Amino acid sequence: MNASIIQIILIFLVTFVAAIDQFNFLESIYQPIVMGPVIGAILGDVNIGLIVGGTYQLMTIGNMPVGGAQPPNAVIGGIMATVLAITVKLDPAAAVATAFPFALLGQYGVTILFTAMSPVMSVADRYAEEANPKGIVRLNYLAMAGLGLIFGFIVTLFFIGGSAFGEQITAFADQYKWFMTGLSAAGGMMRFVGFAILLRVMVSRDLWGFYFAGFALANIVAANESLGGSALVLLAFIGFAIAFWDYQIQTKFKTAGAMTTNGGDEDGI
Repeated sequence: MNASIIQIILIFLVTFVAAIDQFNFLESIYQPIVMGPVIGAILGDVNIGLIVGGTYQLMTIGNMPVGGAQPPNAVIGGIMATVLAITVKLDPAAAVATAFPFALLGQYGVTILFTAMSPVMSVADRYAEEANPKGIVRLNYLAMAGLGLIFGFIVTLFFIGGSAFGEQITAFADQYKWFMTGLSAAGGMMRFVGFAILLRVMVSRDLWGFYFAGFALANIVAANESLGGSALVLLAFIGFAIAFWDYQIQTKFKTAGAMTTNGGDEDGI
């Protein structure tokens, strides 16, 4: 696939915004399930973008930074997985596994930027003492621009390279099908690993009932051919309904408890 200059610019701009959103905007634009269809639209295949984005989202659903330790970056990994799946015609699961080294590059980029910005914190403290909010704003803009440029450069560089050497990669995939089959299997396993990490973090006896109920309901719905295609959407609505009902019940309990504890006892109320 030969990339046009418009596609290259759009890929860079989308990656730039997604990188900033991950740490600053916090609007979840950077999530692979969102970026996949967007990149797919730019490259002309929204369907593959949605499939790859959803697969990568399942893989990273339990990833979270702990202190200064950063997980493989979901922005670069998700975007590159979509790029590889569309431009090189890789199987979505294989593309997810192939994009993992790019996610590690994003992880290193974030670590380098955080390290470089550490000494700048003393400058921010000085601006605060001087009551200079504009200086602090400039520092934040500097960090945001640095992060966006790092991510945009990595993705754009490999996007152009992937477009230029797509035929060689395709030939490699045809010659070593056993290797690509292994990548597909690894990519398929990663989504379950993501769920396992999420469950490990959220482990609670209060939530296990919902987990088993959802697991059973998912199998029941998926077994019905007429509902199989929309199983995730149906389960999402059911999950939201249960969560909203539980929220209302818990809110009523808290309100009733507050009314009981705040009343005086001299008049018996």
